[in-house]
Amino acid sequence: MTPTPPVVPPQQRIFGTSAEERRRNVRVIGSQRYRVRDLYYTLLSTSWRVVIGLVTAVFLGINALFGFGFFLLGGVANADPHSFWDHFFFSVHTFATIGYGSMYPQSPGAEVLMTIESVLSLFMNAMVTGLSFARFARPTAKVTWSKVACVCDRDGVPTLVIRVANERLNHVVDAAMNVAIIRGEVTREGEKVRRVHDLPLQRNTSPSFILTWLAMHPITKDSPLYGLDAGALSLQEAEIVVTLTGLDETLGQTIHSRTSYVASDLRFGERFVDVIGWLMEGTERKRVIDLTKFHDTQPASLSREVMGLP
Repeated sequence: MTPTPPVVPPQQRIFGTSAEERRRNVRVIGSQRYRVRDLYYTLLSTSWRVVIGLVTAVFLGINALFGFGFFLLGGVANADPHSFWDHFFFSVHTFATIGYGSMYPQSPGAEVLMTIESVLSLFMNAMVTGLSFARFARPTAKVTWSKVACVCDRDGVPTLVIRVANERLNHVVDAAMNVAIIRGEVTREGEKVRRVHDLPLQRNTSPSFILTWLAMHPITKDSPLYGLDAGALSLQEAEIVVTLTGLDETLGQTIHSRTSYVASDLRFGERFVDVIGWLMEGTERKRVIDLTKFHDTQPASLSREVMGLP
């Protein structure tokens, strides 16, 4: 009976586009809980959904705690002494500095607790305001990376091709792109290491990135990709990392974006479908970009023998 081959799980990207993807794919054992110790950075890097949910939960929790304190101490005018909710909403009035005047403290204990909550609300409001401003003011690139990378002939030379588009259609001045491959190798001493190899591009800079950009790396004998197919790259746990930086002319600040590709993302013998064309609107001829076909590919020639493949 032929043994069943082991199931090899799909390779996961370490250098994913989002912080959530990296945290999902990578586990660090033995380190401290940095998400708690470095809370500000965590709140900056996580999604708005998580931030809003966390702030809401903290707000309700603090008011529930102080509401319970007011409920135990009493001394809140116009509040039902047997109703927790009256004291909870009085805490909300205090914490949010609403001050309707319908309820107010009238005992020393309630006055002291109100003072403590007021001071805490100052810090809480300042933290949330600063966090919101930092997230809104942070410059971000609005670019789309192709979901796959193609390997096909370009002027008779096997070439790795990656496509990126600027969704904002604004000028990204002095844009620069860098591509590298990170893979597992074995030293002469038998030690397993992860090494980074640059993948030089035919053109790695653009004076103004506004539409789309094809990053092309010729796979010659000097290329780290020479003689490697998808299977060999998968065995090496190789990951192609791509970074884009530039100056956003609208924001006047440097922006950056990043993505990566593993062996299963490579399409050998395929090229990208053209997405740039022309559109007639009345008597005017305008350039058009069809992003609905941005990730589509089609068969193309690939000189495998030139690439060092059988």
